[in-house]
Amino acid sequence: MRTLLAFSFLCAAASAHAADVDLVAAADLAKANGCFSCHSATEKIVGPAFSSIAGKYAGDKDGVATLSQSIQMGSSGKWGRAAMPAHSSLKAQDLKLLAAWVLATKP
Repeated sequence: MRTLLAFSFLCAAASAHAADVDLVAAADLAKANGCFSCHSATEKIVGPAFSSIAGKYAGDKDGVATLSQSIQMGSSGKWGRAAMPAHSSLKAQDLKLLAAWVLATKP
């Protein structure tokens, strides 16, 4: 239920430039890779809310690439002490899809 609510919110909150993002495929990919275990649309869980991430990268022309790299390689120190695990087995197109999907969330 929680995942469905988060997905519904993200679909409703997607910005105009998200027209190229397959929201259903991205949400399925996020679910399959455990993203909702640490993140939600609007509330911090272990990691920041997707809306907070979108706000941080708003206006950054390299935001998708930067976030894709963080998803692939993992990161620490950007949002506090909790480290984000690497998702190195994801394909480049999946990394880009996830990053664009997160960034399509309105801050």
